[in-house]
Order: sequence, then C-alpha cells, then structure tokens
Amino acid sequence: MLDRMEGKYDVVVVGGGPAGMGAALGARDSGAERVLILDREPEAGGILWQCIHSGFGLHYFREELTGPEYAERFFEKVIDYEVDLVTNSYVSGISVDSDGTKSVRVMNEEHGMDTVNTKSVVLSMGCRERTRGSIRIPGTRPSGVLPAGLAQKIVNLKGYLPGKRIAILGSGDIGLIMARRLTLEGCKVAGVFEIMPYSNGLTRNVVQCLEDFGIPLHLSTTVAYIHGLDRVEKITVAPVSKDLKPDMSRAWDVKCDTLLLSIGLIPENELSLSLGIQMDVVTGGPRVSSTLETSMPGVFASGNVLHVHDLVDFVTRESLLAGQFAGEWAQGVRRPADNIRLVPGDNVRYCVPHSLSPEREHTIYMRCKEAMMPCRIRVGNLMERKLRFVVPAEMIIFKIKPDLLDKFHGDTLRIDILPAEKGKRHD
Repeated sequence: MLDRMEGKYDVVVVGGGPAGMGAALGARDSGAERVLILDREPEAGGILWQCIHSGFGLHYFREELTGPEYAERFFEKVIDYEVDLVTNSYVSGISVDSDGTKSVRVMNEEHGMDTVNTKSVVLSMGCRERTRGSIRIPGTRPSGVLPAGLAQKIVNLKGYLPGKRIAILGSGDIGLIMARRLTLEGCKVAGVFEIMPYSNGLTRNVVQCLEDFGIPLHLSTTVAYIHGLDRVEKITVAPVSKDLKPDMSRAWDVKCDTLLLSIGLIPENELSLSLGIQMDVVTGGPRVSSTLETSMPGVFASGNVLHVHDLVDFVTRESLLAGQFAGEWAQGVRRPADNIRLVPGDNVRYCVPHSLSPEREHTIYMRCKEAMMPCRIRVGNLMERKLRFVVPAEMIIFKIKPDLLDKFHGDTLRIDILPAEKGKRHD
C-alpha cells in the first residue's frame, strides 16, 4: 500500500472491496499500466474481513473459503500486479474535463485534499444496509436496534455480543448468517420475521442457518412495534395482509433485548448521482452498456454499486470484466455502441446489462418478481432456457452468444419468465 498516490493514472478504481480489487486486476490484464485503488477503509477487502463463515469461492475458485481467505487471495494479486492502493481515502467528487480526462478529488486523513487525473474510472463503492429509518418501525427508540451487518462486525471483528436474546427482522443473507452465528455464541434467537411470503436469502442459508438450528422463520410477518426505554424489552410482531399491512388482531409479543435488521441493501451511488449518470430506479445502480460503461463515457461500474449480488464470486467475474473494458478505454480502444436494448418482461424485476452488442458473448444477471416452478426464460425469439424454479432471493445468470444476436432484427430484446409448458421436461 502507498502512503501517497501519483498524479496521473490510466484507471482509477473507487472502492477496495472485492469489486474494486477485481476491477483493478481486470484493468491490468487488459494492458493498463498505471492503476490506482482508492478505499476509505483502513485496509482493502471490504465486508469480506468480517465474514468469517465459509461458502465463498465455490464458483470462482472451485473450493470453499472464508471471507478473509477470499479477500487475501485477491489482495495478494493486487500487490503482485503492482496496483497502487491508497486506503483511508475518501473520494469527494469526480469532474470531467473537455478532453475527457477525469479529475478525482480525494480526501486523505494524513495528506488532506488532493486530485488525481485518470483516463477512465471504475465505480465499485459497494452498498450499505437499510436502517430502521428506512421502513419507519413504530415504537420507542431504545438501544439494541441495529443492522445485521453491523452486528456481524461487532461480533467477528470486535469480539462483543450485541445482546443475549435476539429477534431478527428480515431474512436477508446477513440476517440468516447472524442467526446461526449468535446461536453458536450462546445467544437465544427468538425468531426471524419476514414481511414477504418468501425468504429473501439463499435457500442454502435458510437450511444451514435456521432449519439446522431450530430457529423459526415467520413469513408474511413483520415487527409492528418496538418496546423499551433504555434498552429493547420486547417487540410486537403481526401477520400482514396481501397489501403488507400488519393485522394487529393477530399480533403477539416477543421478548428480546436486541433487534437486528436484515431488510435489504442500498447501492452507494451518491458519487454516481453527482456525476449525472443515468440510474436504474429498480436496482438503485447505474444503467450500463454491455461493457459495463455508464452513461458517462469512460466511467464504468461493477459489483454491488451496480446491483446487489448474492455471491462474491459473481461480483468478481463482473468486476474483472468492468476493469478490462476500463483498461481498454484508457488505451484508446473504443468498441462499437450497443444496438440492442434489453428490457424486463413478464415476472422479470430487472436485468443487467441494459443493452447488448452482437460482437461478443454476454452474461445476463436478472431477478424475478415472484417465485415460479417449473418455468422457462424466454429471450425474445432467440432462445429459451428451462428451469425447475425461480425465487426473488436468488439471482438468475445465463449467457447469450453472439451468433444468436446476429440473427436478431430489431432494437429491443425482451426477457420473460413464463410458466413451464405442460408435458415438457425441465432441467
């Protein structure tokens, strides 16, 4: 790691988590010589350092790793690739000169304000957790109400327990993992309460973190009130109707001293918005082309700042690609503009990227709106893929080959998730 950065770079990556490190490596692989990672934390790696459980790397490395082990492998590559890395640094803004040069304003605790010029930028700022204020839970405002990811940091990195009797609102993966983690530490997890009729975490986490430990999961149920003066004493939970309003006639109280919130993640896109980049209102991230370039030429995006991923392995693959194209841009390579717009159809919440080009193979990331089984994905009139099931919590990933796009005549390609055709076998 550097104490101070140079004044000019080919590629600057904002964020040193798994997406940022992957983007930097992708840029170097493409031939970019001067690559810089800026990270506001004391060390690169992002949230991986606090994720001491296993399950990382199964797709990318074909072996099971903990979060720190996964981070360490990429951190070592960053050093081997001679990528400049400056931590404890906050990017306060980016401006674009008339010749396309990007000026990145950086605030460092030791050196104060500084500016770095670069040819291309990769936005990899990650995401943050939704808080109580995001959903406005009624009740008093005692201590003991905190996001599940913060609780994970307190337990795994600081060595403290947030409480002894825990309730969890929301069934995101961090909440499910913390239910298991706190149980192993001797805490009593009273239950996980999810407002939707399905879990918002991976199926494997529901099984391994809740069912294996006898922790109840209450679907279509929410926290209707928080009780307590100095500390949480209990919560009132209630089933919800189809319009997600609590039915207080069937409510009951759950004693607890801590309420963890696992209610979703928000991409960190204040910097993107300040640049005037076009955003996707569904993902909360930038709209990107097939090269993962935003509407600002020479500015690319990858990882959870683009759309929230299930697995870090997928973040890595996406960020390597973003870094590759950012590196090519820095070297003067300009690929033809995409000529096919990709749009979500029936039961498709979103799809990334937002446009395609027939010149190369594309990996499509998408999520469904509602669970369906069995089903099929239909990509215009080009292809169909059969699936046993889809659920909103698990990302759907598939590839479209250029030979298929060569056959497409039009400027808009729609993706639908449809019920299976009767009498046909599915994968």
